[in-house]
Order: sequence, then structure tokens, then C-alpha cells
Amino acid sequence: MTRSDLIEELAERFHQLTQRDAEQAVKTILEAVEDSLVRGQRIEIRGFGSFTITHRQPRLGRNPRSGEAVQVPAKRVTHFKPGKALREAVDDPANILASASNPQAQSQNNDE
Repeated sequence: MTRSDLIEELAERFHQLTQRDAEQAVKTILEAVEDSLVRGQRIEIRGFGSFTITHRQPRLGRNPRSGEAVQVPAKRVTHFKPGKALREAVDDPANILASASNPQAQSQNNDE
């Protein structure tokens, strides 16, 4: 699912929202998530999952082409841990069978 797909889905589910309102809502939510992560805050959405920032130490890596040693600097990376409800929904065999028997859903998954 892309950002524009998410906006369309939101506008379809909530008829009182225009396409522009749905776009603004998605933009605002994503900006809030980004701002919180930049500040190093943890984000938890119950039933969905949590986003945290992990610190990676500097390390010595290798250039895959030449094999020469390369210093990789320290950095902060975003980590997502799915919530129990999301893990169970994704792992549910009934959902897997339903998507396998629905060619439209399967072709949409392949497009991503």
C-alpha cells in the first residue's frame, strides 16, 4: 500500500472526508510520527506496534566490490516492532488462504 492508496482508503471509509481532508490527515499523522522519532521519542500505537530509535555503534565494514576496509560511522536507525494483534492478523492462516484465492489482492501485493 502506498501513501496515495492510504489516502484513498481513508476517504472511502469516511464519507464525510474529502480527498483533500484525507490527504491532510495522513500528512499530519506521518509528520507527527517523523517529528517524534527525530526527537528520539518512542511511538506506540496499541494493537499495531511501536517505533523506536536504535543507536548503532561505528564499525569496520568491507566494500563488497574491492574487499577493502571501510569505516562505517555511528548512526540512529528506526526500528518497528509489530504489536500482538498485527502479528496475529498477518500470521493467521485464514488471511493467507483468502489472499491466495483472491487474484486481485494478490496482484496488488505483487505491484508493491
